[in-house]
This record gives sequence, structure tokens and C-alpha cells, in this order.
Amino acid sequence: MKENQKKETKLLIENAAQMLTMRGESNHDVGLIESGWLYMEGDKIRAVGSKEEVERAAGDLSEVERIDATGKVVMPGFVDCHTHVVFGGSRVAEYAIKLTDDRPETLEKYGIPTGIYASVNMTKDVPIEVLAARTERRMRNMLITGTTTIESKSGYGLTLPSEMKMLEVNRLLSAHLPMDIVPTFLGGHGWEEGKDKDWYIDQLCQEMIPQVSRFHMASFNDVWVDEGHFTAKDAEKILTCGQQYGLIPCIHTDAYSDIGGSALAAEMKMANAGHLNYTPLAMLPKLRDAGVVGVILPGTDFAVHHPHPVDPRPMLDCGMTLALATNCNPGCWMESMQMVLVLACRQHRFSPAEAVRAATYGSAKALTLDDRGVLDAGKTADVLILDVETFEDVVYKFGRNHVQTVIKSGEVVVQDGRIVKERQVETPQM
Repeated sequence: MKENQKKETKLLIENAAQMLTMRGESNHDVGLIESGWLYMEGDKIRAVGSKEEVERAAGDLSEVERIDATGKVVMPGFVDCHTHVVFGGSRVAEYAIKLTDDRPETLEKYGIPTGIYASVNMTKDVPIEVLAARTERRMRNMLITGTTTIESKSGYGLTLPSEMKMLEVNRLLSAHLPMDIVPTFLGGHGWEEGKDKDWYIDQLCQEMIPQVSRFHMASFNDVWVDEGHFTAKDAEKILTCGQQYGLIPCIHTDAYSDIGGSALAAEMKMANAGHLNYTPLAMLPKLRDAGVVGVILPGTDFAVHHPHPVDPRPMLDCGMTLALATNCNPGCWMESMQMVLVLACRQHRFSPAEAVRAATYGSAKALTLDDRGVLDAGKTADVLILDVETFEDVVYKFGRNHVQTVIKSGEVVVQDGRIVKERQVETPQM
């Protein structure tokens, strides 16, 4: 072996009380194996099943690192498929006042800015090294609580330099955090203050999207379609332009109104559609048949005390694939996917099995990632070991971190609440 050639790791997890593979086709399938074993070589899973099945498939296991998971749950790493985790400051003053008085005149009296432009103004002028440091702290907490893949949107810049700065933060953090960061361009989150919306859409299509594509800064292109934001017609123009530059379309829609965003999602066969509070029931089979993953954001409904919390039960019952995500942002500062599971089950009538599947398999599908979210031979070895005897305990014993071990691409990166291994990747230069 050459000096600089990395030795391939071989890791075996044995005796898990419950191993959740997520094998199966329905929204409640977790593919549970009792007394489960899992064998990894390098960054891939090579065998999953009973002791006898794994030993037969893996061959000689005499020189592998072993982890005894007796009395514990083993499952895929969480995929947090909808976040705005790159932001510059806190909106705690707004949040605190709204807990007891949500009248706009009260916030105005105290001079407290609100909404997306408050987040834009606290982000756009922050130096990139400061923005990266603040974001890294949040992402590290996400990793420690079990997130191994995270989607990270821009959208608090609304000018080309500021949007590119946010996307560059994703690139910088990808170089050393042991998690995968999937970047999304959300230039269509709003439009630059003081500018005309149509002018801004032209900027998006003629300047911003081409630059994002040229420097390979994003995989997805997102737009917010709702009353007071972009129309479905606006979004079609922006997302079609993105497709021409190789960006996968997705959408924020129906959070506060139905103005055709979910219909557009089905028509364009988008990867995912987030929020969906006001999505008409008649749209659900169309979204299902178009392969659009519905992204449910329980933390947002909780944080804003939403007047119409999303009801995912008709979506689940009709066979739509659903995902769960934190939507971490200044108005919903949530970093733990475990807390998302708690809220999804108690507030939104997910069963524990449906919630766990949505936070792994469903969320991976929302990002068009078919190599994770499932424990199976050939899949990426992103694995969690939870210090609970049954997976239902995650939503029952809430308020603590149940993740004991995080394995990312076949290597232990978190142990007992501490990151024990960083990435060593050279960051490509713009």
C-alpha cells in the first residue's frame, strides 16, 4: 500500500436490539430487524441482517472493528432536507414579544423588524468568516444529534454577492465538517428591497442563476410561492431557467395560501415541495403521481403558532412520500431532527414509524439521493446508534439527545455527544 493511500475501514455493528433498515414500500415501513447486525467496508454498507446472514455475506470478520449495540437502536442517519441554516443573527426579540402579543403595532412600537427582510438585513453584511463560524456552530449541533446530510439554502441575501457568499459558506464548511451539505439556491425567497419584482426576476434569470451554475454553487433551485411572495407564473419562469442551467427545481408553497404552487410542483415534477399547510386535498394524488416529495416542517408550525397547522394524514393515507426537516432559520431556530420527530408525532399525527421513515428515507428522496436513508448493501454507510431499547422512545423520552454514535461514510465521527473526527478535504477555489 502506498504511503498516502488511506486504509479502508472495516466496521461491524452487532447485537442491535432493533435495526431499522427502512426497507419496504409503504410510509410506515421501517424494516425492523431484531438482534440485527450490520457490516461496513470503506464508505459502503456490505451486509445487513441477522448474525448468520451478515457472517455469510461478509466472510472473514476476524480483523474488523466491532461495536456492541446490545440494548440499542441502529438506524440510518437523519437527512435534514429543508433548512435555512446559513444566517447572520437572532430574531429572539420578535419571538419573545409574539409569545404574548402578536399585534404588528406592538412590534412596530418597539422598533423590532420582522419577517424575511429582518433576516436579510442581519445576514447580508456579515463577513463570510463570521457567517461561517455562526453556521458551523449550528451544523455541529445538528451532527451531534444525528444529522448526517443537510440541505442548506441561500435566500437571505437577494443580491448576487450576498447569495454567493451564503453558498460559499456551504462550500467552506463541507471541507471539514463530517457531514454532507447539499446546497440550494433560494434567490426566489423574496426580492431586493426597493426594487421591482419583475426587475428582480430578470436579475435572477439573466445574472444570478447563470453565475450560481457556472461556479457549481448549488444543486437545487427554490422559490417561495405564496400570497405576497412569488406567483406560480413567476416561479415557473425562475425554475425553468434554473433547469436550463442544471439546477433541480423545488418549491416553498401553500404555507399561508393556495395560489397554484403545488399544482406547479406536480406539473414540473419537482423534487420536493415544502410547507403544504393549505394544499388542496385534490392535489395530493397529483403530487404523489408526479413523484413530488412533500416536506413537512413541524418546527415552523410550532414556532410561529401557525393558524392552520399542516395535516399530513391525508398525504400519508394517499401514499405520498413525505419528508421531515427542521427548517432551521431565524424564525424557527431548531437544530435537532429528534425534536422534529417529537413534534411530528404529537402535533401532526405521524406514527413513530412514519416519522422515522420520513426523516431518513423520505428526506433522502426529497433530495434525489438514492444512496442513503436506507440500511442496505451498497448504500452509503451513514448510521446512528441510539441509546434506547426501542425507536418509539425517541418520541416518548423527549428533551434529550438519544444519539450515542454517529457513523458517517463508514467512520465513527461522533461518540457520546462529541465530534471525534473531522473531514480533510481540499476546498475548490472559485
